[in-house]
Order: sequence, then C-alpha cells, then structure tokens
Amino acid sequence: MKAIMPQDGQFEMMQLGYAELEGVISRETLSFHHGKHLRTYVDNLNKALADSSLRGQSLQEVVRQAEGGMFNNAGQVLNHTMYFEQFCPGGKEMSEKLQHLVANQMGSMEALQAEMEQKGAGLFGSGWVWLSIDGDGRLVVTQHANADNPLRQGLCPLLTFDVWEHAYYLDYQNRRADYLKALWKVVDWSVVEERMA
Repeated sequence: MKAIMPQDGQFEMMQLGYAELEGVISRETLSFHHGKHLRTYVDNLNKALADSSLRGQSLQEVVRQAEGGMFNNAGQVLNHTMYFEQFCPGGKEMSEKLQHLVANQMGSMEALQAEMEQKGAGLFGSGWVWLSIDGDGRLVVTQHANADNPLRQGLCPLLTFDVWEHAYYLDYQNRRADYLKALWKVVDWSVVEERMA
C-alpha cells in the first residue's frame, strides 16, 4: 500500500474525483461526509501532530503508533481517504488475477459480498468493515470499531465500507444493509488491487 506522506509536515484533504455516485451516494451525503467530517479529522490531526515526534511520518505510520485523540483522528483520515479513493461512478471491474484470488480464497465474489455485508450490518455502533490481506497472502474480512484500521493488526487493508451513520443516513436512513449492498456498484477494483502491491 502506497504511503500517504504529509506536505511540509501537514496532511492535506484528499480531493474527490466525483461529485456524487449515481444513486448510491448522493451529492449531499458527500458534501457532509467528505467536506465536513473528513475536513475536521484532517484539521484535528494536523493540530495534534504539531509538537509530536510522529510529525513528518507517513499517515500509515502515525496510525500504527499513535494513541488517544491523535490515533482517532489519524485513523479516521486514513480510513476515509481509502474509502473515498476506492469508488468511481459506475465502478471498475476486477482483473482476472483478483477474480481468481477471490474465488480461490473466499469461494466466490458472492461469498465475499455476503461476508462484508453481514459483518458491516452486524457491527454494533460505528466503525468499518474491511477486506485485507495478511502476510501469507490470505484475504480476510474484519470489523473494526470507531477509527480502528487493520494496519494495527498487521494486515494490509484493501477495501473498506464505512458504517458510521454519517456515511449513509441521509440516503438510506436506518437501512444500513441496503447501503452496503449498493456500494458494490461503485467499487473501483483497480484501486483495490493497487493496494496489494
């Protein structure tokens, strides 16, 4: 996974390449989720890092080492950046290589989708569901509360679905399962595969 580095000691807001995601995530949700929630996490992280020994480290390294409020903000910046980067209008197909890996390790794409959706819908409270790859090249699906990230468990995160209410409530109200099912339509699998390198 490519390291996300600060510029002159400051992390910057990632830019969206889309204004909405074709009936899956509305412009209004993106305005709040990206424009306000992520902005707050980036600003809070930069303030926390100002006098920290972690200043100048990659975002991934800050997530691995930080504690308390610094970790919460760093985790949310990384999680949200990965979330927003992995989508595009209409989605992009998996490569044959990734299709083969998913079929061999998860049984089928449908099995992967079912596990991600079940774990996302079943996570109590706020957090994230992740597809990651471990040090042995095995795909794993995990739940993580609040700002947690698979990096903290030694995994390489590949794909994430945000199950904090701000990610879906304007569009889906309390129908988290419907939101999770809809996200597959806009996944850019080329981004997911790049994260494996």
